[in-house]
Amino acid sequence: MPDRSPYSLPESMITPESTFKNRRQFLRQLGFLGAAAMIGGCDSRTTASAAPGGAASGFNLPSRPSDKFYPAKRNPIYQVADRAETPLKIAGNYNNYYEFSTDKEAVNPLSARLSIDPWTLEIGGLVAKPFKIGFEDLVAKFPLQERVYRMRCVEAWSMVVPWIGFPMRDFIDFCQPLGSARYVRFLSFMKPAEAPGQETNQFSWPYFEGLRLDEARHELSLFVTGIYGKPLPKQMGAPLRSVVPWKYGYKGAKGIVKIEFVEKQPPTFWNELAPDEYGFYSNVNPDRPHPRWSQATERDITNGDRIATLPYNGYAPLVTSMYKGNEF
Repeated sequence: MPDRSPYSLPESMITPESTFKNRRQFLRQLGFLGAAAMIGGCDSRTTASAAPGGAASGFNLPSRPSDKFYPAKRNPIYQVADRAETPLKIAGNYNNYYEFSTDKEAVNPLSARLSIDPWTLEIGGLVAKPFKIGFEDLVAKFPLQERVYRMRCVEAWSMVVPWIGFPMRDFIDFCQPLGSARYVRFLSFMKPAEAPGQETNQFSWPYFEGLRLDEARHELSLFVTGIYGKPLPKQMGAPLRSVVPWKYGYKGAKGIVKIEFVEKQPPTFWNELAPDEYGFYSNVNPDRPHPRWSQATERDITNGDRIATLPYNGYAPLVTSMYKGNEF
């Protein structure tokens, strides 16, 4: 298909995998200054430096039967036309995952402790019949595809990565939600012995997120199990995470263990901590500044360039019909 879509990128523009995981420390470590300061702004340093080898790859995962499904075929419809893909050595070592650490660089090595095999996903709430499904059965049931998406963090940095997964709406249909279901709630793992960040009482663990059902069923919404042709590494949400590319990154739950269908809008992790800073919808909006920094521009962590932020992260033609425009 010609790359004329608003989210298409010629494959020749994709940054090589060899650069995706290493980076320079261009953001200071985030500190805790109360609920209103739990996510910090962005530092001005811009370029990446090499990280040590070995564990830095982030792909030191146990062998699983589902490994045979990688790499997945790229879906040419979902690409990014105006930016290079972020290298693996940068994004793989630049992770917000407070279950392990508030230091983005520490997440990769600390997440190695997390046991992800076996992994069971529980489905409940307003469904025809609650059930559980193992991760291996889940991946075998839904054909995987690769999609190149933009990812915009609320901290005003961004990247472009090739996620591997399956459409969220296919899984929702499989779950058979009742007609009364209006929202989907995601719950992440709780393993403080393996995730040291969960030992602190500064946060209400485990992580919880939510979407409107029509958002979850949108064609762009994805359950992700891999990246760069391989199973998803632990520091990026293995074995299962959600990706909703027109929203700020924290709307994507990592290490998902439970999905519930509910009638009323569910509480969400960051909105409960600082409701004036992190809304339920959290759609990318360059005209709505964060109380402590502008959202008009973002830093591409691929090269350090400061670029203009696009409404709905560049996906406006596909998603604006779902909103009135004043959602927060």
